[in-house]
Amino acid sequence: MEIDEYQAVRTQCLAWLTRLTGEQGDGLRRLFEGCASLADCLAIIEERGARMRCCPHCGADKLYRHGILRGLQRYRCRQCRRSFNALTKTPLAFIRLREKWLPFLQCMLGSMTVRAAAETTGIHRNTSFRWRHRFLAMAKDDRPKPLSGIVEADETYLLESQKGARHMTRPPRRRGGRAKKRGISGELDCILVARDRQGRTCDFVPGRGPVTAAQLQQHLLPVLDKAVLLATDAATAYREFAKDHGIAHRAVNLRQGERVLGEIHVQNVNRYHAVFKTWLIRFHGVASRYLPHYLGWIHGLDCRHLSTPQQFLRAALFPAGS
Repeated sequence: MEIDEYQAVRTQCLAWLTRLTGEQGDGLRRLFEGCASLADCLAIIEERGARMRCCPHCGADKLYRHGILRGLQRYRCRQCRRSFNALTKTPLAFIRLREKWLPFLQCMLGSMTVRAAAETTGIHRNTSFRWRHRFLAMAKDDRPKPLSGIVEADETYLLESQKGARHMTRPPRRRGGRAKKRGISGELDCILVARDRQGRTCDFVPGRGPVTAAQLQQHLLPVLDKAVLLATDAATAYREFAKDHGIAHRAVNLRQGERVLGEIHVQNVNRYHAVFKTWLIRFHGVASRYLPHYLGWIHGLDCRHLSTPQQFLRAALFPAGS
């Protein structure tokens, strides 16, 4: 059946099911929605399979179809003789209950907590937590490159968290605790955000404490176009970084009350910081090791404008530029 025919039949079935009432009608609607979600999910996964050109095990390019397993086309490599499907060697491999993937991603579009998403989709809260980070695993590296024109860069800080860790490297503290040292110290995770005037955004978690020129070289330099004008605050690390690599640089001194110097400011990137921190409050603290995942999540919502679970699944399977 062609895709257009499938969509037409699906629309007719949904219209017919809306006329049913009572528990039987509710049950039939839930059953149909589950089947429709599974069909959509498998169709998107097979889009990835259609793009496969080499074996994920050995890299050889001589493949052939080798039957269907659990609704997905299986392939086999002529060189290593191993079989695989579109999800092999991806974070989504071996996840079951595919009929609930799209409903779960709809919950993620609504930025639901782990327990709320679990209750809504009918899965265990531990499954909800694992699914969240499986779907976000590829998003953490999905950023546009390069940034061009005027690029604003600034960092913000969150208190380091070992939430969920089995072996902590420091004494535990109460939830919502404070750093023992004043100012920016090694107790704070640094989140570096760079954003150009077209809205393209890259973010990094370079480490703890104040950002350094070496960290800027490692993370920021690869995503900058050669002709950028870097707009930052007056931190010394940015000035040293720009001088070492011949990058045009202008700074605003926020401590002296400078906010805007013509077109030079960091208000766009500071707005992004505010959006991220406000959005993060609903999760009541996140572990430091998962910060890149949450940055990828808010990037998808704020920058990629994901509006449907199908788009979210494609973002998880097909990072921008792939």
